[in-house]
Amino acid sequence: MDPSTLLDGPSALIVGGGTLLATALRSGLADCRITLVKLGGLGRRGFDLARTRSELGLQIQEIRQDGLLRAVPHHSGDAEFDEATDALIGRRSVAALLEAHQAHRTRRLGESERAARTLAQAAELAPVFGLAGTLISLSQLPTGGVGQGAFAGSIAMAVTTTLYGLLVANLLLAPLSRMVERKALAEELERQEVTDWLAAQVEAACAQRPGRVAQREAAA
Repeated sequence: MDPSTLLDGPSALIVGGGTLLATALRSGLADCRITLVKLGGLGRRGFDLARTRSELGLQIQEIRQDGLLRAVPHHSGDAEFDEATDALIGRRSVAALLEAHQAHRTRRLGESERAARTLAQAAELAPVFGLAGTLISLSQLPTGGVGQGAFAGSIAMAVTTTLYGLLVANLLLAPLSRMVERKALAEELERQEVTDWLAAQVEAACAQRPGRVAQREAAA
């Protein structure tokens, strides 16, 4: 089989262009923008659990030494955890930390769901435009008689557009949708692990703090 026979510009334009346009019209520009951001993130390293936990360990040390009332925020480099620890220190409450984490979690999951839904819709539309390309190619057959060359060309385009639609849907768009979902789930599990650890460490440090103060006063 000659692979070059599967390359057809008009077929790719019908399937690709039609799928993109229909997806943008159905999902909206906002969801398409979020989808592009999520797709761009697939090729980059995501949340670094080890580094973030190590940086947050410095914040725990400060709380153990100075107490929650006197501690100052120590940023880890992760914007969401920086905001959460700012809330923790600013409001002197573990509940504030958990509230900030939950707010970010809801936003992240919402964006990932919108991106996955947009890609899933595109996967549904691609075969439709493959069929549309088939109908377009067949409509180009001469009405006054079918020559062998015209017939072969129309049938070839009809088959190619159908093939493009199926391949784009099942080998590109649907897998990308699942990749976005899997990466979002993996990141949420890691962020939840760090949040639970941080909250437990802060609570333990606050529980130990009164005992240390009493020991210092007795020694004085």
